[in-house]
Amino acid sequence: MIKLNCDMGESFGVWKIGLDVDIMPLVDMSNIACGFHASDPVTMDKTVKLALKNDVVIGAHPGYPDLVGFGRRNLKCSSDEIEKMIIYQIGALEAICKTNKAKIRYVKPHGALYNTMMSESEVFKAIAKAISKYDKKLNLMILSSSKNEQYSKIAEDLGIKLLFEVFADRSYMDDGSLMPRSMSNAVLGSSDEVIQRLDYLIKEGAIKSHTGKKLELKVDCICVHGDNTHALSIVKAMRKYLDKI
Repeated sequence: MIKLNCDMGESFGVWKIGLDVDIMPLVDMSNIACGFHASDPVTMDKTVKLALKNDVVIGAHPGYPDLVGFGRRNLKCSSDEIEKMIIYQIGALEAICKTNKAKIRYVKPHGALYNTMMSESEVFKAIAKAISKYDKKLNLMILSSSKNEQYSKIAEDLGIKLLFEVFADRSYMDDGSLMPRSMSNAVLGSSDEVIQRLDYLIKEGAIKSHTGKKLELKVDCICVHGDNTHALSIVKAMRKYLDKI
């Protein structure tokens, strides 16, 4: 059964983003920000409590230390820096989880860190190594792509497992990468368009790139962004569709 996940807990202090209270009951997995690209201790605690209330699986959503840029700017970090910042952020969320008698089940990097992980194997290795050192029971969520076998081998050597993700509300390039947000139509806002993509994915095991190229993808979970202005309507439509199959 394909799971629906969403980025959560990305508010910070008085700055609010997303519709977590409305979206959380509709998803299966919550990628909770860990304080580097967004969130703060109080927001993290509220989000963990909300996930528990709705019986939603909790995942750590670490990013680059870039609150101003919301973690969507690429930072030149060494492998050691990336490894340690991942461990630091998982540990912060786990401390909040522990006080709420909750557990982290997986890790999904955020924004620019996620994209760099998929384009630079050394960054992927640093993230996978951090998870392996911290807790081998944690799965690593990555973009499903032509690199699945390559990255699965790296993960297997480090003793961790991968979850393969497809994005419901992002356009894809012909090479299977996500279309840069700087390009027009990079983020989909139509529920009908997203459901058409979901239906094609379920029936064909593939999605279409922005030029119509068929991209065959393994999928464990589907993501919709919580900061998408149409997120709630999209998630409602996806939940309704998934509950029927």
